[in-house]
Amino acid sequence: MRERWLYRGSIPVATGFTLLVLVARLAGQQAQPAQAPEHAGEYSQADIQSGSVVYAAQCSQCHGPTGDQVSGVDLRSGRFRNATSDDDLRRIVTNGLPGTSMPGRRLEAAQLTAIIAYVRNMRDFNSASVAAGSAAHGLTVFEGTGRCASCHTVAGKGSRVAPDLSEIGSSRNAAALQQSLLDPSSAMMPINRPVRIVTKTGQTINGRRLNEDTYTIQLMTDQERLLSVAKADLRDYQVLTTSSMPSYKDKLSPQDIADVVAYLGSLRAAGGGPGGRGGAGAGPGGAGRQGGPPQGAPPAPGGR
Repeated sequence: MRERWLYRGSIPVATGFTLLVLVARLAGQQAQPAQAPEHAGEYSQADIQSGSVVYAAQCSQCHGPTGDQVSGVDLRSGRFRNATSDDDLRRIVTNGLPGTSMPGRRLEAAQLTAIIAYVRNMRDFNSASVAAGSAAHGLTVFEGTGRCASCHTVAGKGSRVAPDLSEIGSSRNAAALQQSLLDPSSAMMPINRPVRIVTKTGQTINGRRLNEDTYTIQLMTDQERLLSVAKADLRDYQVLTTSSMPSYKDKLSPQDIADVVAYLGSLRAAGGGPGGRGGAGAGPGGAGRQGGPPQGAPPAPGGR
């Protein structure tokens, strides 16, 4: 077909076949979906640091401290089964993956941003943020100057007031352990948050939440008593946001802190590392960050 052009003043107007081609091309351009950027942009150091804590609390039990415990997934190396862009990661973290052990997580917007930033920077973050220490001297500090055994248990030795650390090295990386020592409240997990209850008879009980459902609360009291109470019998119930564990930032030297981190990192499940012991879900700080699921929720991610 021969192309024909009409002129109105100095502006050419396409007709016939040429007009059809132009319309088809325009329609094709509009039909193409916009490509989401793989990365939303630069990640701030503050988000990466915060994300390491969220990751340790919410993800490390399944993915491991270095992100390579799920078959076919290596978060530290950026190898995923079901994600390419940051938006993909946000969707999977929030909604989970149906048909897998990966549940969704109810995280605050800032926490979600932080965990994406951390996952995208795991390799560099872990290698540069924590000084190397001596596990042997760390044990001495743990049992001596730090008085950690007055609240924590390791291999059946110590107190049950705070979480059992016998296997903490299996679920927390060095950066998260250091954060727990320097700023315990920022590293608290929902599973072990400190609580205060007041019964209808006026009795006040402080302790560590172990489990909670619609009708009851199970806790370890500060007297090391395992207690289950019905919510109907309570006059007041508070989940506290401040850890009872003190910060060791000004109590121990930087080298002592590095040594304690090395010791805690050596506490792993049988066959899982230097300590020959294994990993509790909570860090030394003893309780968790807001925004996660209550105790009893499914385990952390299983297949990004």
